[in-house]
Formats: sequence, structure tokens, C-alpha cells
Amino acid sequence: MRTYLVVVEDGAAARGAVRFAARRAARTGSRVELVTVIPTPEFLPFGGVQAAMEEEARLRADGLVRAAAGTLFEELGVQPSITVLSGEPAEAVRAHLLAHPEVANLVLGAASGGASPLVAEFAGAAAGSLPCPLTLVPGELSDEAIDKLS
Repeated sequence: MRTYLVVVEDGAAARGAVRFAARRAARTGSRVELVTVIPTPEFLPFGGVQAAMEEEARLRADGLVRAAAGTLFEELGVQPSITVLSGEPAEAVRAHLLAHPEVANLVLGAASGGASPLVAEFAGAAAGSLPCPLTLVPGELSDEAIDKLS
């Protein structure tokens, strides 16, 4: 089934991207997949500390995505799937896109204070090599403006 893939990062910009994707999916009979990426931490000499840090990052990322999913369901009746990836964010998202041809659109939130590394990566030179269109949703858009656009 056709899927809108939204990368949920910390910040208000992701909220607009999630709303846009959910409304588009509802209108087109598609689904929404929320993705967050846990960066691989630098190696620490104490394995127990590193494992605890990775688990903490995974729990924080999972909570962030689940909060976005709950909002989608409450406001729009859309039940997204949730995926937590590990690794360098741009590489992990690119690999996920290549492995999932059902993704019809990559949706990213763009903050007004400067581009996140993912926005900079995918809206820059890499844009031409993406396997699907990219939609950037400005973080400053109101819910009403997003609703009109979607």
C-alpha cells in the first residue's frame, strides 16, 4: 500500500510534517509510517554503559514517535505504523527507502532556525537520487495552513 514516510525528530517542525502526511494519507487511501533514527553512539570502553545509553536513546525515540502517533489517531483517525532505525540518520533513512518501494513520499519538517542534517542532506545534492518525492513542511505553518495545503 502507498505510504507516506515521516521522519520524526525532536522539535515542532516534525509535528507539521506528521499532520501533513496524515491528512494526505487519509485523502488518498494511503498509510503513514513514522520513523525515528537512533544514532549509533561512539564506542565506549564499558559495554554496560554503552548498552544503557543505547536503551535510553531507544526509549526516548520510541516515546517521541508514539506521542506523534497518538496525536494522529486522536485528531485524524489515522493509525500509523512505527519504525525505529539505528545508525547514521541519513544513511538509515536512505536504506529504509530503498528497502521499501511502497514509500511514495518522504515527508520532513523544516525548522525556521536552520535545516536539520536530514533536511540538508535530502533537499541538497541527494534529492536527485531519492527513490520517491520529498516534501518539506515548513515548521512555522499553522494547523490551518497545513490543512489547506493537504
